[in-house]
Amino acid sequence: MRVTADLHIHSRYSRATSERMSIEEIGRFARIKGVNLVGTGDFTHPKWFAEMQEMLVPEPDTGLYKIAKNPELPVHFMATTEVSTIFTFAGETKKIHHVILTPSLENAAQINDRLLKYGDLASDGRPTLNMDAPHLVEEVMEVSSENMVFPAHAWTPWFSIFGAFSGFDSVEDCYQDMTKHIYALETGLSSDPPMNWRLSKLDRFALVSNSDSHSFWPWRIGREANVFELEKPSYFEVVDAVRRKDTERFKFTIETDPAYGKYHWTGHRNCHVSLSAKEAIKLGNICPVCRRKLTKGVEQRVEELADRPLGFKPEGAVGFVRLLPLSEIISTVLRVDSPSTQKVWSIYNSLIERFGDEYTVLIDASKEALMSVADVQIAEAVVRVREGDVRIAPGYDGVYGQIAIFEDQFKEKVGPQRVQQLNLSDFM
Repeated sequence: MRVTADLHIHSRYSRATSERMSIEEIGRFARIKGVNLVGTGDFTHPKWFAEMQEMLVPEPDTGLYKIAKNPELPVHFMATTEVSTIFTFAGETKKIHHVILTPSLENAAQINDRLLKYGDLASDGRPTLNMDAPHLVEEVMEVSSENMVFPAHAWTPWFSIFGAFSGFDSVEDCYQDMTKHIYALETGLSSDPPMNWRLSKLDRFALVSNSDSHSFWPWRIGREANVFELEKPSYFEVVDAVRRKDTERFKFTIETDPAYGKYHWTGHRNCHVSLSAKEAIKLGNICPVCRRKLTKGVEQRVEELADRPLGFKPEGAVGFVRLLPLSEIISTVLRVDSPSTQKVWSIYNSLIERFGDEYTVLIDASKEALMSVADVQIAEAVVRVREGDVRIAPGYDGVYGQIAIFEDQFKEKVGPQRVQQLNLSDFM
């Protein structure tokens, strides 16, 4: 069966997260999205962990959980969390985020007991720990060899393993002798597999994609995910498929176009300056408006570390597809600012009622079938996204990219008359 997994999300106990981010709402919208395996997030937080213990029941021999009050819901939960480590390496402060997976709440409780020594777990759903990355992995793996740790959103400028401001140049530098326990890294919204394939030193790691969602809404949860072909959902099968980079079981990842991510290009949000890697390098990474240092984007950071040309694909790599959230596609076609408007919801709900879930709409439904529910322009937009026939004004310095599906939108959002966003040509 197809298992679509989003293994990195957050609870309402994380900063900047919806107050309604509960187990029930996560399960409800995961099903609507087409995600049938979702991380709990935040098992390190004592209040959330207590809710997990109350709300979830184990599925025998799977390492996964179901909602106790609604076991028929076709959504499985995996115990997961994200933690932040702050430490000094070679005289520099490093701030790195990591995702932890574990096959039981008993294991999660033991991990929590160990991490209590290094920070206040109740302060945030994603706690800050005063320990280095190798020590974190050592503590987690001493609880159980079945646990898994991987670096979160590996390329974002802050709090990531390759981040421009506090990261490393290699996985080995970060995790030292504990690198032997690292089998994967998370691409994050601003990078995708082709960008990571340009670094030969990453070939041994599986590339996983997750939403890092702080909201249950379908334009957030599951916006990136991992697709497996398994006999049944199982923690052990998922982790083994990732560790082995087994393309028979780990079929592909679902990616947003990296230009849609908030840190794809280099720039300055307050100055409305957005630059490609080549443009930023020409300016010496100095903002042409305020003369301060630019926020270096993921594209530029990858360019710094890459030893392969664009378009290189290593042998045996897990595949990927690029998609955008259905709500975002509809709102773009309707030219409304928010995917949460009633007009968008009406069309969205009609498509879900007809096809069952969002990923079926985005991946499987034919244009003719889509047109039986929605108008031709929305059906055409879904197919264009599926085929990669869209353009995006790249995100930069915390600003999401802007989607343009049809030519008139391209001229409006991406073309030279785009309001308020400046590039190198404006200063030459």
